[in-house]
Amino acid sequence: MTLQEPSFLDLSTPTGAMRVHRFLPLEGSWPAVILYSEIYQMTGPIQRLAARLACEGFEVLVPEVYHEYEAPGTVLCYDKEGTDRGNFLKFEKPVRAFDSDAQALIDMVMARPEYRWKTVGTIGFCLGGHLAFRAALDTRVSASACWFPTDIHSGTLGRGKDDDTLARSGEIAAELLLIFGRQDPHVPAEGRRRIYDTLTEKERNFTWHEFNTAHAFARDEGIRYDAAATRIGWELTLELFKRKLIF
Repeated sequence: MTLQEPSFLDLSTPTGAMRVHRFLPLEGSWPAVILYSEIYQMTGPIQRLAARLACEGFEVLVPEVYHEYEAPGTVLCYDKEGTDRGNFLKFEKPVRAFDSDAQALIDMVMARPEYRWKTVGTIGFCLGGHLAFRAALDTRVSASACWFPTDIHSGTLGRGKDDDTLARSGEIAAELLLIFGRQDPHVPAEGRRRIYDTLTEKERNFTWHEFNTAHAFARDEGIRYDAAATRIGWELTLELFKRKLIF
């Protein structure tokens, strides 16, 4: 469907204003999905993924996850400098600040008088996959699609590298979709097994898919991109969101 021109709002959070990019169908009212970016923030591939999801009938909100450290609108490049900066910040920002960002954004959506749905969805890629998973600790999230989420298995997100995301996963009521590349060095086989076993032990509602791909295979720039695997993962994601959010 046709989209409105992308827009943004600057949302107040406990750690300062956070720019949130908004993608929305031209007409109608739609359930919201928070899309968490890679460590690079609002890159071209993330914009295209957000627009693609909005075209399916969702309001897509993309927060700038490093708003405390970078000026509004900052995009880190897919190069060594950008990668180093993004990786530094994901371990510099306290986990409680990631959490308060998520709460502020969900609060904002749910408080709008015109928002008639009782839940939101989350989706994320790389760092964003972890943030989408962690945001689902909020019971107002009913569906979460986590693409190659990093640091969940190791518990190393945030300042101090001691997050409790996996330890608290039993609190998640949302249906989870987890998508990984088997050739991903950031989430090796033993790490994936730890996540799978923990979610199984805690009897969470989740679906699990692994593809013979590298890390970040959904990024449509560079040699890692796998169009076929991305297409399949996208259909799985849409099935989840349309079943859980549109009713």
